Amino acid sequence: MSAAVLGAAGTLGAAGCSRVPTGDTLARLKSQGTVRLGIAGEAPYGYIDDDGDFTGEAVELARIIFKRLGVDRVQPVATDFSSLIPGLKTQQFDVVAAGMYINAERCRQVIFSDPEYQMLDSFIVRKGNPMGLRTYQDVVRKKAKFGTGTGYAEIGYAVDAGYEESDIVILQDPVAGLNAVEAGRIDVFGGTALTTRGVVRKSSKAEATEPFAPVIDGKKHVDGGGFTFRPTDTGLRDAFNVEIHKMKKSGELFRVLRRFGFTKAEMTTLTAEELCR
Repeated sequence: MSAAVLGAAGTLGAAGCSRVPTGDTLARLKSQGTVRLGIAGEAPYGYIDDDGDFTGEAVELARIIFKRLGVDRVQPVATDFSSLIPGLKTQQFDVVAAGMYINAERCRQVIFSDPEYQMLDSFIVRKGNPMGLRTYQDVVRKKAKFGTGTGYAEIGYAVDAGYEESDIVILQDPVAGLNAVEAGRIDVFGGTALTTRGVVRKSSKAEATEPFAPVIDGKKHVDGGGFTFRPTDTGLRDAFNVEIHKMKKSGELFRVLRRFGFTKAEMTTLTAEELCR
């Protein structure tokens, strides 16, 4: 699936050259009529549903906002999460629509829209949470076998709590994490509260822990996720931000995200500038 989509994206990229100045990305996208979205195949942010269609909160937001910016069509491009920023830099796609957490390390490489949501963490554990794992500090103290996804922020949270990075089991996605917990290959999988509660919904062997804020440098930390742009595309990012803020003010943003399991507690007034710090 990914290879086929990426192949199509390569063709689009080659055909995307136009007489529009390359410095004005929004003008180029309007001229093309298509924007390519990098997604990571992770529900509820950007994924392929049971009917084979691309969807997710970020994909649906992109459809709405780019339509209002004069770009009628979105073309999702599926790749691994760890390949999203490299793929953006090499122009495999125009913007990352994966609900990517905004943090200082990423802000040194790319620029972000203001976040459309805020999020706490949660663990996938075996039913009854037999090891009593509720924080990253618990994972370290009880010497639990910890897993998370490729490129996930949860890697840093576990390391900050004292877990050896080389001991972390890196898995493809939360579904693989659920399977690993159910099979006993790992004791716990770390992810966003929204993702973990969605993944375990039909499991008879695993459950999601109560959401919690990771403790970083002695302080509780709340994450926020947004759209990701190349550093040269400030004009495109700024135009996108205008529309995001209109949707926040009108309540439309929550109405879109609610369909994908978000609650009002996950709406946010945080800014990318705050999170980049």
